[in-house]
Amino acid sequence: ELENIPLETLRKYIDWTPFFNTWRLRGAYPQILKDEKYGEEAIKLFDDAQGYLDEMINSGVIINKAKIAFFPANSIGDDIEVYKDETRKEVITTLCMLRNQRLMEKSPNRSLSDFIAPKEHDVDYIGAFIVTAGHGVDKLCEKYKKDNDDYAVIMIKALADRLAEAFAEYAHKITREELWGYAKGENLSNEELIKEKYQGIRPAPGYAACPDHTEKIKLFELLKAHEIGVELTESCAMNPAASVSGWYISHPDSRYFNVGFIGQDQLEDYANRKDLTLEQAKKWLSPLLEM
Repeated sequence: ELENIPLETLRKYIDWTPFFNTWRLRGAYPQILKDEKYGEEAIKLFDDAQGYLDEMINSGVIINKAKIAFFPANSIGDDIEVYKDETRKEVITTLCMLRNQRLMEKSPNRSLSDFIAPKEHDVDYIGAFIVTAGHGVDKLCEKYKKDNDDYAVIMIKALADRLAEAFAEYAHKITREELWGYAKGENLSNEELIKEKYQGIRPAPGYAACPDHTEKIKLFELLKAHEIGVELTESCAMNPAASVSGWYISHPDSRYFNVGFIGQDQLEDYANRKDLTLEQAKKWLSPLLEM
């Protein structure tokens, strides 16, 4: 468990490009600051952000917390079994993954389970994490709401999201170098971190490589997320919103990918593996179903 990492430390890991996207300024940081069309507005926004970030740091009301754990694991087809201990006899949960089904000439049709060793092949592990920088955000926003300062409220929430993502980057770095320790000699710049030049990935349930949001339920149960004050809504959104969660996978060839559209065959197989009705599976996977 990690908590109260100095916000000044996390500030160094912020990826600013998504921050500008939040304000509908398209372009990569820092080049956007010199952009002919958006540069002047981007500079003002960036300067404002630094001021609000200073306030967030100096106020002391923003509290960050994280939970990280590692589990013995093996893959069985498109599933990943997570075990209670090294005997690998008791399965505490089964992660159900989806596989890309597009017709491709060269790239394999990937599933995240491909990056975990099959049960009959070798021992392997999977990591799990939840980080949040959302505690205290509402309290800080409250004074601006009283002044009807919507700009400040939006700015603070956007910066809290950036700090949560920065915390996820920082926690992953600590994991690779110390906690899991499979990349102890790593020495990457922040730009290289943003470009994901490191070994391993941290895919998040609900996003491209594992698009089913309900898999977060298993993650939150494994880590007892309530102990750091992070919960899931009925729609499996995280509360506080400035939170990030996912899996750590260390395989040297692991990479991010997009599952994309799936066929009826995989939908039925997935519903069976998760013990869902077909209608329940359709509800959660509707964005992946070709009409």
